[in-house]
Amino acid sequence: MTTAGIADTLDSMAPDRARYGIDTGPSGIPYFVFVEAGFLAADRWAARRGRRRVGILAKAGAVAMLGVAAGYFYSTGPGKLSVWRELLEELDLRGDEHLLDGGCGRGAVLISAAHRLPRGRATGADIWRLRDQTGNSRAAAERNARVEGVADRVELVEADARDLPFPSDSFDVVVSNLTFNNIHGTEERARALREAVRVLRPGGRMRIVDARADRYAAVLRMAGCSDVEVRRLDWRTSFGLPGHAMVLVAAVKTAVEGRA
Repeated sequence: MTTAGIADTLDSMAPDRARYGIDTGPSGIPYFVFVEAGFLAADRWAARRGRRRVGILAKAGAVAMLGVAAGYFYSTGPGKLSVWRELLEELDLRGDEHLLDGGCGRGAVLISAAHRLPRGRATGADIWRLRDQTGNSRAAAERNARVEGVADRVELVEADARDLPFPSDSFDVVVSNLTFNNIHGTEERARALREAVRVLRPGGRMRIVDARADRYAAVLRMAGCSDVEVRRLDWRTSFGLPGHAMVLVAAVKTAVEGRA
């Protein structure tokens, strides 16, 4: 069965639960299975040939890979959700804001934000590529919004982050999780960041989480942002790699004099 098929099967097994998939798409699960199978095969080979040290190393590698896989799946699931709950709480939203999630995928961050916007609107923009997330589709995001009871305040738009179909100054808040790093090329990423700033209203706030979000700080300043803050997040975003963590960049679009 393909990874997409596995994701569909999991969805059908839990019809009343939101399912947000696994970040980085179909390559994640096969990679861990392939490497783990390699260590186990090496252990069996070592046992047949009497290579005790090789067997010990193979067993250690298999255990380590299981640990990395567990950390990876935690970070792309409960870890991501818990970190974004805290980031959204820090925004202290009034509840009537218009928020954009750039690269919303199946809606994990978007829907968490929508719960905090009873009088507002949460818009998710994406091109929904399977290589970015398992089971990634607009239909999956729509389903999750219905299951979570926020479909009435969620809007989904198919759009490239480098060319957003929204007027300037449209949103009070722009958020994004592991999206800009998927855009190849420094200038193309900068173009997407400038688009995010363009659609943010003066005084509006931005929160971006990515592998190297610190690289975005200079672009955001040049695009008209102030109060740019870079912060390394904690172990929940390590994706199973010791000492590794995602980075948050926060910013405020500079207000134009005479405008709110």
